[in-house]
Amino acid sequence: MKQLKTLWDYLDDRTGVSTLLGALAWHLVPPNIGWPYVLGSATLVAFIIQVVTGIALATAYVPSAADAYQSLQFVTQQALFGKVLRGIHFFGASAMVLLIGLHVIRTFLMGTYKFPREMNWLSGSVLLFATLAMAFTGQLLRWDQNAIWSVVVAAEQVGRAPLIGDLLARFTLAGDAVGGATLSRFFAFHVFFIPAIIFTFVGIHLYLVLRNGISEPPESNRPVDPVTYRAWYQNLLKQRGVPFWPDVAWRDLIFGVGVLTSVVLLAWIVGPPPLDKPPDPSIIEAQPRPDWYFLWYFALLALLPHGTEQYVIVFAPLAFGALLLLLPFIANQGERSPFRRPWAWVVVLIAVGVVGTLGIAGDQAPWSPDFSAPPLSAQTAHGNSNPVAEGAQLFHDKGCELCHAVDGVGGHRGPDLTQVAKRLTPDEMTLVIYNGRLNMPSFARNLTPDELDALIAFLRSRQSTSPAAQPDIVSK
Repeated sequence: MKQLKTLWDYLDDRTGVSTLLGALAWHLVPPNIGWPYVLGSATLVAFIIQVVTGIALATAYVPSAADAYQSLQFVTQQALFGKVLRGIHFFGASAMVLLIGLHVIRTFLMGTYKFPREMNWLSGSVLLFATLAMAFTGQLLRWDQNAIWSVVVAAEQVGRAPLIGDLLARFTLAGDAVGGATLSRFFAFHVFFIPAIIFTFVGIHLYLVLRNGISEPPESNRPVDPVTYRAWYQNLLKQRGVPFWPDVAWRDLIFGVGVLTSVVLLAWIVGPPPLDKPPDPSIIEAQPRPDWYFLWYFALLALLPHGTEQYVIVFAPLAFGALLLLLPFIANQGERSPFRRPWAWVVVLIAVGVVGTLGIAGDQAPWSPDFSAPPLSAQTAHGNSNPVAEGAQLFHDKGCELCHAVDGVGGHRGPDLTQVAKRLTPDEMTLVIYNGRLNMPSFARNLTPDELDALIAFLRSRQSTSPAAQPDIVSK
């Protein structure tokens, strides 16, 4: 112990570290700082978890198209505690996204973006976008079938943007198609560029918190006046301020330990997301979807009316970013209490409701083809040895059943065809099959005349209502 004290005294004398730590630990903060204020430090804990586990995973992960999948299999199945490590990294990412989202909601409701903390809000906004970018780039690094098709879908979406769509798509894929260059680009952003941005802005954010002080709990009828606020705040700290440690920091410590414990337990009990099949862009039988925190956006783009996606892809993020950046400048004074700002509650409730509702829809994804749909039953096909039965088999073999349901069997991306003969004539059916429709390919080159006759015979037989039939779901 004596040697350690001597070493500490030497380092402290040369660096002044005790003075710095003391200033951080015992600086005064407003009274009555409660549990809602722990979300920022908890987000930092989640980020540290990601850094530590990410470094550990990087020692075994091989960022090449030929070896990435096998290296993750090795980590999951053979490396000591590798499965738990992957689980901690996965649930740590989920915790980081969830906590920073709750932190943004808390600061918005409490009006902490107002004077003099405008820059605190802006640096936090950068951290929010960087966190989402980390979550997006991390999914591709699994390099399985779901990962590559998720990126293909993302590239297709940004490719619809007016004017710059092709440029954005090529940037996303690092070329014209998904491949090794795509993986290298995502790995570089996930491991180097984005963490560097987060480290930088975490430092800026913490400096601004110390400089401008932790915002006091808002009270009704105590509006922020930029002319008098700083003097009022300093007087509050002088008269009623409490030291950050231990009066406030103990909550951060307890909650941070709770976050770490929850992440480790989930990783141990649930484990990481299972790897899908090895990547093969030639196999289209995949249902790519992002991790849970992006499901709502996945659903939004899927449910938008045709032709509007390209505008939403470009203008929705721009509008959201502009609102975040402009908010502290257009509303930097006045009431902070959420009870005096009912519109703030309305904004939060609408946002949470939309994200939650679309997230559920994204998880169900009725617009995705059902690649597991079984062949139609003999009862539905009206036997096994007639043109109708032959057409029913073709309906399955040609992939029609992936998107269209008959008697409750099949996908829901396209209209239900249980009673299609009541809606379309044979000639109209032929035109649709040959020419295709929106989100439906043309089958003119995939069907012989005899096959077309058999398929039409089957569709003409679909006139009666079946108890298992589902309502029509019109594809966009």
